[in-house]
Amino acid sequence: MTRPPFLKAQWRHLAMVSYEVDRTALVGLVPRGTELDDWQGNTYLSVVAFLFLDTRVLGLPIPFHRDFEEVNLRFYVRRRTAEGWRRAVVFVKELVPRAAIAWVARALYNENYSAVPMGHELRRSADGSQRIESVSYRWRVADRQNRLFLSVASDPRPALSGSLEEFIAEHYWGYSVQRDGGTCEYRVEHSPWRVAPAADVELDCDVRRVYGDKLGTFLQGQPVSAFLADGSDVTVSHGGRLVG
Repeated sequence: MTRPPFLKAQWRHLAMVSYEVDRTALVGLVPRGTELDDWQGNTYLSVVAFLFLDTRVLGLPIPFHRDFEEVNLRFYVRRRTAEGWRRAVVFVKELVPRAAIAWVARALYNENYSAVPMGHELRRSADGSQRIESVSYRWRVADRQNRLFLSVASDPRPALSGSLEEFIAEHYWGYSVQRDGGTCEYRVEHSPWRVAPAADVELDCDVRRVYGDKLGTFLQGQPVSAFLADGSDVTVSHGGRLVG
């Protein structure tokens, strides 16, 4: 019998906001067997906020855990295989509103998930097209309300081949460091996302408290890239351990 994927869901309305980072700040976080990836010689950190919708784990919907927000901080690595390079993401920290979701991700993938109060707002155009004009995601850490706001002035379109938008959005693998220092690899399958460049973006966040002093330093000021990806259905495979 075919084994069902670990997770199926929709990822929608992805606010993807990226900052240049000194690669030396990430070296200690790179999973064994992978190397830092870059775009035109620059290394990036991205804050990504989006909606998980119609979530199913091992083919089953989990009551009260199907639709929720996530905000994550990630960077980019790659791994050479016989089929070529696998371009991937590594998550530094992931925030969700449900403790059970965080527990499963920590237990099975050793991902750095935390459960915090969260919410979101979507604003749609009034012309009948239902186009998303802006998104706002919020999360509370300790006594501080944090927020990522992003607005767009155009319809989403396919990311240009070779662009920074394509580099940020189009990754189909994930790697995570395990408790014993090994590496877990998993596949993320989805169709290419359409993107709309940001007209306005604001990350109102205590980045040092949420992400630590070392990385928080790079998340201040204006991002070098900000756009809204429309998202799609997503399938996440069971994790497998890298050997060697």
